[in-house]
This record gives sequence, C-alpha cells and structure tokens, in this order.
Amino acid sequence: MTESKSQQFDVLIVGAGIVGATLACALGGLKLRVGLIDARAPGTQNDGDKAEYDLRVSAITRASENIFKSLSAWQGMVERRVSPFRDMRVWDAGGRGEIHFDSAELGEPYLGHTIENSVIITALLDRARSQQNVCLLLNQTIGEIVDGQEAVTLRLAGDVTAVTTLLVGADGARSQLRQHAGIETRGWSYGQQAIVATVQTELPHQETAWQRFLPTGPLAFLPLERGCCSIVWSNNDAKADELMSLAADDFNAALGDALERRLGAVKLISERAAFPLSLAHAESYIGQRLVLAGDAAHTIHPLAGQGANLGLADVADLVEVVAMALEAKKDIGSHNMLRRYERRRKGGNLVMMAAMEGFYRFFGASVAPLPRLRNMGLELMNRATPIKNLIARRAMGI
Repeated sequence: MTESKSQQFDVLIVGAGIVGATLACALGGLKLRVGLIDARAPGTQNDGDKAEYDLRVSAITRASENIFKSLSAWQGMVERRVSPFRDMRVWDAGGRGEIHFDSAELGEPYLGHTIENSVIITALLDRARSQQNVCLLLNQTIGEIVDGQEAVTLRLAGDVTAVTTLLVGADGARSQLRQHAGIETRGWSYGQQAIVATVQTELPHQETAWQRFLPTGPLAFLPLERGCCSIVWSNNDAKADELMSLAADDFNAALGDALERRLGAVKLISERAAFPLSLAHAESYIGQRLVLAGDAAHTIHPLAGQGANLGLADVADLVEVVAMALEAKKDIGSHNMLRRYERRRKGGNLVMMAAMEGFYRFFGASVAPLPRLRNMGLELMNRATPIKNLIARRAMGI
C-alpha cells in the first residue's frame, strides 16, 4: 500500500493563469506557505523575437504593470517580449465621430502594453520558482475537495493530499472551485464570438491601438513588435462563423475593409481562433475558507481589454486583506476577513462591468438617433481634452 503524501499550506491557489500566478508571487513576499496548482503547465514560452506570437494577448494597463514591477516579474516580461502602445484611436462605423487618446498629452511615455499571455505567465512562474515559500503543483488534477472548519483538504492525483487554511479559486470562468462551493453566477451570452489572430499590416501601426465599432461588433488591432498586430474581432455568431470559414485571402480582404484600410492591406500570419463571449458575475466571491478572483468571479466583454486588469486588481486587494490579517494575528481564512475582500472588490467590479455593458449597448445600437448622437459624443469628447485625459488616466489606473 502506497503511503499518502500530504502537504500543508497557508494559501493554496487553484489556477496558474495570470491572476493565480500573480497572486502566488505576491503572497510569496509574506510569511506564508503558498501552493499554486494547475492541471496543466502553463506558460513555458518563448524564445523572444524568433517565436511565433500567441493568439491570446492582454492589454496591460500602467497599474497592472506597476503590480508586476513590485513583484520583480516585469523585467522577465520585457526580456521576452512586450509591445507598448502610445496612442489609441476609436471610431464608429456609423459616422465620422472619432476619439484619439495620446500619451504625450498626458505627459506619459505610453498608455499601456500588449503582452502575450504566455509571456506574462512564464515570467511570473519563473519569479514564483525563485521564492522558497512558494510550491508549484503543476500538471496536477483535483480529485476531491473536503471542506473543514479549520482547513480545506484537496486530494490530488498520485495520492497527494494538500491541506490549506485558505483556498483561492483563480481557475477561470468555468471555475471548479466556484461550482464546488455552489456559488451561482448571473449573466448572459452575447450571442457573439471573438475572433483572434496575428496579422502583418502594410502600413506601420505607429504603436497605436486601433478600435472600430461595427454594427456586428467591435474590431481591435493591438500593436505588437515587427510591425505585427493582434486582432480581436467580435461578431455575432452567424457573422463569426462566416468569417472563420473564409479562405485566408478572403478573410484578409474582409479584415482590411473592416478597419477602413487605415493600416493598408492586412495579412494573416497565424491561425484563427474564435471564442464565445458572455458576461458573468458570481453572486458571492467567498465560501467556506474559499475566495474567488479573476474570471472565476467575473467575466466581461473584451471591447475595452479590462478583463485581466480587473483580475489583477482583485489580487492587489486580496493580498492587502491577507497582510492585514497576518499583522493582526487573525485567521486569514475566516469569513470576516474574506468579507473584507468581497466588499472591496464586488462594488468596483460591478461598476466597471456596468460601464462596459453600457458602452457595448450604446455602440451596438443602430436605432435612430443613437448613431448620430454617438458620433457627436465622440467628437465633443475628443475636443474636451481635460475630460478625455481624465478618462484615459482612469483607464490606465493612474
């Protein structure tokens, strides 16, 4: 009979994506035994300029960049590959209204960075491995979760048992931990899919993020190195299926037309992938010695690229609450402590979700006189520099 291997943790994080890996690094700076578990071995990318770009990228704000810098993980991302964007141009297909955000107007070197998700995760996991109190349990599946008053026990493959004071669900929109806790979500499907791919453009992207709102959904071009862009093209299901079925040359032509040829001819240099879009919000962020963060707690439409940044804000608040509990010599997994985190995050996340939902509905409406009002609003906002810059600073997290 094989002897069971048991490991003890103060915090066990399930999900080694951007949010989970960031949390592991942050908690590794405290006097805690931290475990990070994932069914896969995420990251493990890349050899810099020679590597193909990942299809999944994130638009990282200045606030999120500062989190990575505070964890000594930013330099690892820079050494692999990050792409700054210094300007952003947003316009509506239904008229001439356009707004231009310029980092120079803000006195800032850039608005943010486009970074491949695997670059972010690889740099974070490298940093986590360098911390003696962080244990990576990758390629490990959870067979059973046993709740207790003082601790939670996870039975893993290979007869491994992990016991923890606090369990964190950072395991994505289909969170196993959220389902285990019986926490319901509210939301809906948009009946849309986001098509993602990497393209080469005929004209320089000018380190600018481009976004055009079309009747079938928004199209974004996010600048990468070597004159490439990562695209996120949201369409209703029927249109997305049609676009995914096109031959490459026909797709290139449709994509170039959709951006009004602002970057000239467009050429696919990767495969295409499509992901269904939905909005979801957990009715509770906490359970029995359990807390949810990132997509496990909330998912939003990608039109403003705020999903990863919201999750990183969750991390910052959760770490602060845990640090406060440690300083006060209180149980970090107690209901009262976890409620502090929920109160901090839930209201702010709901405000952001409501704002993005209003933005999506407003730009998706075609009933008169909304298209004309949209274009007038964009033009007025573009001229109202102080208000425009305030919006930009809020979006950047500064």
